[in-house]
Amino acid sequence: MGAEAFAARAASELRATGEHPRARTARPTDQLTAQELHVARLVATGATSREVGAQLFLSPRTIEAHLRNIFRKLGVTSRRELKEFHLP
Repeated sequence: MGAEAFAARAASELRATGEHPRARTARPTDQLTAQELHVARLVATGATSREVGAQLFLSPRTIEAHLRNIFRKLGVTSRRELKEFHLP
């Protein structure tokens, strides 16, 4: 996003106070939106698209669209793989 300059300034200010900035580790789940993460968690529990949709007041087709995005972003191909993926 072009925030390297701000990150560098914040890191130098932290060092000036005696603290050390933590290392940034990119996780695949960082790419998910809040809604996608919520859908992924519910699907990982074994809920169907219809059940997730009813819980979130969304259509099953919308849930399927979210799942396609989730699968693409996380590099998984099935609900079973999503269940085994460690979600935050």
